[in-house]
Amino acid sequence: MNIYNIKTLPEVRNVLLSLFLFSLSTSNLHSDELAEILSPEKRDIFKYQEQRNELEADKLKRSWVNPLQLQYKKSFSTQMIDNDTQTETYSVVMSQPIFKSGGIFHSIKYSDALRGANATAIKLQKREMIGSAVTILYGIQKLNLQQEKLRLLISSDEIDIKFKSDSYEAGILDSSFLDQAIIKRNSDETELLASQIEMEKLKNNFALLSDKDPKQFKTPKLRLLDETLYKQENLELKTDKLRAVEKEYLSKMTWSKYLPEVSIQGQYVDGDLNPLYPNPNLKERYTTYGMTVSMPLNINTIDDIESGKVAYLEAATQVIDREKSVKLEYQMILNNLRILDKKIALDKKDEKLYQRLYKVTKNLEKAGEKTKYDTQLIHNSLLIKKLDQQIHSIDKQLQLLTLYIKVNNVF
Repeated sequence: MNIYNIKTLPEVRNVLLSLFLFSLSTSNLHSDELAEILSPEKRDIFKYQEQRNELEADKLKRSWVNPLQLQYKKSFSTQMIDNDTQTETYSVVMSQPIFKSGGIFHSIKYSDALRGANATAIKLQKREMIGSAVTILYGIQKLNLQQEKLRLLISSDEIDIKFKSDSYEAGILDSSFLDQAIIKRNSDETELLASQIEMEKLKNNFALLSDKDPKQFKTPKLRLLDETLYKQENLELKTDKLRAVEKEYLSKMTWSKYLPEVSIQGQYVDGDLNPLYPNPNLKERYTTYGMTVSMPLNINTIDDIESGKVAYLEAATQVIDREKSVKLEYQMILNNLRILDKKIALDKKDEKLYQRLYKVTKNLEKAGEKTKYDTQLIHNSLLIKKLDQQIHSIDKQLQLLTLYIKVNNVF
């Protein structure tokens, strides 16, 4: 069975190479608006990686061209009795394959596929680092909201302790209720302190990625990407597809190196004749040239070829697996967003309830039937529900960010 009879793989090769060339031609039309969030050192690292990838790919693309051998030789001899002799020789030698049973063509295609795969992988690494920095910014925003929420909870805890302390002193409540209120306040205060430590960690992690002040950057407002766009522009999937193309050409290169090869040889020599053996028919300057047809016979030929084919099949299967993974990932994010929307809807519902209760309690406070503490408790709960909506909105942005990180040119 011919392992190349997989319907999707020729399409992968042809379509992907055209997409890669198209992406190169349109790369200047878009840019990462948040690329400047990274420190100059981080940006330089990616720049050097991109430059090195281009240079290595160019070098690999021309690797089938053998170098010219330039040689200078000077020799001395004391064989003659009367005087010593010396000779000098200059030569230029060339041995160049001109036909390798398709190996030259496949090596050029292999270098192009490798260039594209590495370039896409570098782009993904850069996107992930930018995404990490943006994630930290979202994390700082979320933590600020959570700290504000904790302060409101502690304020409510203090009021609750006052109520239960008065009830305990009046003999209405058992001391266990007061203890629970105190424990609740201490727990919220401890959580606030822990969040301050977490805030320092986030700021430190951001400083490792950027030399900017986090307050200088406004986090982007992300929207749900179209599923088709996400699949088409997914950098992980693009990388895997190019790796499959790379392995296909590498397999063909392996196969072709065991087939006949045609090489031409040429040599130009300009050198002194040997004075020990003079011959009037010899020239000091001359050329030699010829052609060689060769074919290696190697005991490991079959295993080597089959190993290349298996590597190609593995990479091709990885593409299919990645396509499933991309689809499932998108669906998971979509489901998470729906759940967060439901949470926000519940927060809004509770907000309306507390808004109504706040108005009622405020009127009762004016009538002397409720205290200002009752009003403050309801108001704190109202503010907490507003904060919860903002926190869940940031959670939605974090979910969307996992998609944006893996798609090129969308910020």
